[in-house]
Amino acid sequence: MSGNRDRLRAIVIDDEPLARKGLRLRLEALGDVEVIAECSNGREALEQVPAHRPDVLFVDIQMPGIDGLHMVQQLPREEIPQVVFVTAYDQYAVEAFEVNAVDYVLKPIEEERLRIAMERVREKIASADIASQREQLLEAVADLTRESPDVLEQKLAAGAFQGELGGSRFPEKIAIKDAGRITLVPAADIDWIDAAGDYMCVHASGETHVMRITMKELEQQLDPAKFQRIHRSTIVNLGRVREICAHINGEYHLVLNNGERLKMSRSYKSKVQHFL
Repeated sequence: MSGNRDRLRAIVIDDEPLARKGLRLRLEALGDVEVIAECSNGREALEQVPAHRPDVLFVDIQMPGIDGLHMVQQLPREEIPQVVFVTAYDQYAVEAFEVNAVDYVLKPIEEERLRIAMERVREKIASADIASQREQLLEAVADLTRESPDVLEQKLAAGAFQGELGGSRFPEKIAIKDAGRITLVPAADIDWIDAAGDYMCVHASGETHVMRITMKELEQQLDPAKFQRIHRSTIVNLGRVREICAHINGEYHLVLNNGERLKMSRSYKSKVQHFL
């Protein structure tokens, strides 16, 4: 799409000629929109949208044949521009936003409401461009560093690379992504970490945070002077260890300040020196 141009290219899709004309006039009056095509039905739109590659579609929902919702759903995913539904009926709003519509404007259209819709279109295009550029950059850096884009994303959110420039290559905070949110957990607050399948459970300040990352990748983000792996599925904060209990089978149990007992396997017993 052409979100970097001053004027956005639009296609108006409505089966009523007067409605198309009225919308064209209102859009052109805004001064930053160019209507490059008009379509009177969904089938025509399915041909014109890939041919013109507009920035935004203004779509009426109730049209004979293929309605506006189904028309948008049939467009190739990579060719769907921003979509604003312009309709006389409000009962389709939920379905409209399920196909990622930017806005839903009711007829008769007020100029101020149309202006707001165009502002939302521009914001969506700008955010999509930034996200795309960031994704490409992360992929390029991932190829160079041989780290996954997700790990790099977490390091960026935690300020890991700023730390490297400042002298320490370990981030002060660990970025944990969950359900679209990123929680920044101070590394100093972490008591211990254990694995649960493909996920890591980060225990910090009485809370447990779950993140999808390998033990090795997470271990690389932690300062070995403060954190040590004591089992193939456990990392502990050295400063939280209160007591070391030896067993006759060569294993140790570590007792943390909060009373938690962690098993240190025999293969990691050389790590005991870090606790002395």
